[in-house]
Amino acid sequence: MAHSVFNSKALQDEAAAYRWVEAQIWPEGVVCPHCGGVDRISPMKGKSTRIGTYKCYQCRKPFTVKVGTVFEASHIPMRIWLQAMVLMCASKKGISSNQLHRSLGVSLKTAWFMSHRIREAMRIVGMEPMGGAGKAVEADETYYGQVKGEPKRRGVGHKHVVLALVERGGSARSFHVEGTRIADLAPVLRENIAKDSALMTDEGTWYREIGREFAKHETVKHREDEYVRGDAHTNTAEGYFSIFKRGMQGVYQHCAEKHLHRYLAEFDFRYSNRVRLGVDDGERTARAIKGIIGKRLTYRTTHN
Repeated sequence: MAHSVFNSKALQDEAAAYRWVEAQIWPEGVVCPHCGGVDRISPMKGKSTRIGTYKCYQCRKPFTVKVGTVFEASHIPMRIWLQAMVLMCASKKGISSNQLHRSLGVSLKTAWFMSHRIREAMRIVGMEPMGGAGKAVEADETYYGQVKGEPKRRGVGHKHVVLALVERGGSARSFHVEGTRIADLAPVLRENIAKDSALMTDEGTWYREIGREFAKHETVKHREDEYVRGDAHTNTAEGYFSIFKRGMQGVYQHCAEKHLHRYLAEFDFRYSNRVRLGVDDGERTARAIKGIIGKRLTYRTTHN
């Protein structure tokens, strides 16, 4: 278990911040991000040497723990990065760039860019399928925002479709999908849910065909005011959506379509690392830190 960032000097002292991050990224000792070497590495010293700089005498290149991570090429102090990560990890519904800007004393542009890098760190890669024998996974969709170029009107035809998969007592994964056709939803369900799981959905016809591919498929009929029938319900997924919508409407207020996947990754991460699963704010921050590795995100790519 990582030492809690709240019980250290890491949020105030720059050298302590580097030591804490290094302990999460290199738990078995310093590793050169350039050549992967672990031998003949020494800390560089000198009045003009940056804190946390090492020299690898195998490839003869200097580096810090920021190299090869979302922090690379950033001039923001490590302790400020940690403060931002603590705030984003501890805020159930998220924290706006404006609030980060005021709390951290950085520019609004910097706060916005930092928050996107942290969301990238929260994005989980290489995930195993959810569920399994004896487990239930709920699938549900909701509508959010405004599709660019579509006129505002009543109904949901002009909104983005978000599909959420929530394992009962476990993690959540959400996706921005094109629509609610079988072709839109089936590939996501097949890739992310184990075939021996019980699939729980509402009565949407788009789930009927794909539902046959799982151990069991149960539905509830919301249109007939049926929300629970035995073990069949999608209340867990709807609880996830309530947190997501309160955050997006009350905290972030506006999200461009090209960034929606980053916000979904943020809400997925906090839900999948919640207190009920034994993860406190400090451990959640430590887990987010481990996600910085191998993810480069430049100011330009956040606009693509």
